[in-house]
Amino acid sequence: MRNASPHLDDQAAGLRRLATRAPVRVVAVASGKGGVGKTNVSVNLAMALAASGKSVMLLDADLGLANVDVLLGLNPRWNLSHVLNGDCRLEDIVVSAAGGLKVIPAASGIRKMAGLNPQEHAGLIRAFSELGHDLDVLVVDTAAGISDSVVTFTRAAQEVVVVVCDEPASITDAYALIKVLSREYGCRRFHVLANMVRGAEEGQVLHDKLTRVTDRFLDVTLEYLGAVPYDEYVRKAVQRQRAVVEAYPASRAAAAFKKLAERADKWPVAETVSGHVQFFFERLIEPRPAEAGAWA
Repeated sequence: MRNASPHLDDQAAGLRRLATRAPVRVVAVASGKGGVGKTNVSVNLAMALAASGKSVMLLDADLGLANVDVLLGLNPRWNLSHVLNGDCRLEDIVVSAAGGLKVIPAASGIRKMAGLNPQEHAGLIRAFSELGHDLDVLVVDTAAGISDSVVTFTRAAQEVVVVVCDEPASITDAYALIKVLSREYGCRRFHVLANMVRGAEEGQVLHDKLTRVTDRFLDVTLEYLGAVPYDEYVRKAVQRQRAVVEAYPASRAAAAFKKLAERADKWPVAETVSGHVQFFFERLIEPRPAEAGAWA
């Protein structure tokens, strides 16, 4: 008997593929403000995880001002804007970087990409359900600040790394991000990473400053992930458009990123559907608490 709905067959095949995949650890890297080295952290953390033997994909989620491809010296023909426009499939835009790292590039200078609506997020879900890559880790480099896009991506991840540096505005804006995620979306646990520190104690001091404020006003846990030292080799790697862990593996910064990757690799992985990449994108279009009440 001939099946009258080949489309349903395609959907069933896709669900079977997803069901057989191992859970994926989804890590969002965020910061309250720009200029703290967040994207550099995302790139090097992802690269260090890939170097440890993990299958890693890096999603550039700074959708309108993307620069992961620039930092890695990539020249992608397509990006997420082309997927949403229907010009190509998600599979077509995935590019390979050094060390086997897979990268999903976003667009730069396209204002529309910075404010996707729920229907466009749904298009991303469909695209990711068809992605054939088996992954261990998905690292999401969010935009800076507390825009809707940043909140959406961070609340959808399993682990949130908040990058701070020794600037008052960095601590203030990091607190603002944590406040929004905890009070409005129920996020309770964050990892704090101190970047560009001048000494071994500075990172712990930055974490303690942030913790003193959150302990007073918020019901959250801030776990100290570690620190990356200020290192001229990071600047040299950026100029060469390479990750410092790949360009200068013996540098102090590279050693720090390797330690961070080792710690991140010990985080528990969800054993339910929430561990799959497609669930991450399903959460991107979940209604906010206020919206959910409006539909009730």
